[in-house]
Amino acid sequence: MNRRNILITTAAAVFTVATPLTVSAQQDAPIRLVVPYAPGGPLDGSSRILAERVRDTLGVVVVDNKAGAGGNIGADIVAKAAHDGLTIGLAATATHAVNPWLFSKMPYNAEKDFAGITQMVRVPNVLVMNAERANKLGINSVDDLIKYAKNHPGKLNYGSGGNGSAGHLAGELFKQRANIYALHIPYRGANPAQLALLAGEVDFNIDNLAAAAPNIKAGKLKALAVTSLESSPMMPDVPPMSKTFKGFSIDTWWGLVAPAGTPKPVIDRLNKAFVDALNAPETKAKFAAMMAEPVPTTPEQFDQFMAAERNKYQKLVKASGAKVD
Repeated sequence: MNRRNILITTAAAVFTVATPLTVSAQQDAPIRLVVPYAPGGPLDGSSRILAERVRDTLGVVVVDNKAGAGGNIGADIVAKAAHDGLTIGLAATATHAVNPWLFSKMPYNAEKDFAGITQMVRVPNVLVMNAERANKLGINSVDDLIKYAKNHPGKLNYGSGGNGSAGHLAGELFKQRANIYALHIPYRGANPAQLALLAGEVDFNIDNLAAAAPNIKAGKLKALAVTSLESSPMMPDVPPMSKTFKGFSIDTWWGLVAPAGTPKPVIDRLNKAFVDALNAPETKAKFAAMMAEPVPTTPEQFDQFMAAERNKYQKLVKASGAKVD
């Protein structure tokens, strides 16, 4: 082999190593799906369901839980990963809509460091009261709660999983729209907040429907309204808050993202695989058991949705005065 051929062969080898994996090459390499929360919750559970469903089209997808800093640690891992489609992550209400305004210093840019793949699910929040207390006060609807608050100023309080949590911000939006006052009492997580409501320590919570549903069905909590624009198919008898306040919408959601710069063919392949998995009857049945509604989208739709959510929560976080650091 002459010197010219050696140089050409060497250059080709270097180019092959340096070039990001192609779409077809990904079939032989495991995909890392970073979930920025601890194992066991609905975000983790839904991710594992999808990871199993896409095995035949994408190969092995390994769920990697990286919890901490309200989801920022795991999201930052995805933001700084190689844009070859082999590391993707879960984007949630907190990591991609609330935290940019809640934290004074962010390790990543929620707007610029990610490329949407698809939204996964939507879970309405629900305005709930301790059933015994609601019956004692004669509160059976949102209108009843507002009327009580106005007739007894300074008497109501509500709990949440912490300052800046979805329950806190939903509560502040409710107070603004209803023009009422209720003292916010933050707890160290959603579960302690629900236990406080069950114990009668607080008057109402706006909780995740998946978390509140068992106690609603058991008759321990009274559901007054869901916070989605429409009634939830999971609890069709509970009216939406938008019936009282036009446009009121503050759902919990999550989806899949890749690092910014991931080639479009790779994004499109990931989108098709996960959207097909979300549309599968088996997936819908499993998600329904978790009170989660599959919401498959195009990558562009998910990017636009996350941008709109950031704009909405910027105003809510500012109005609430919540800060983590």
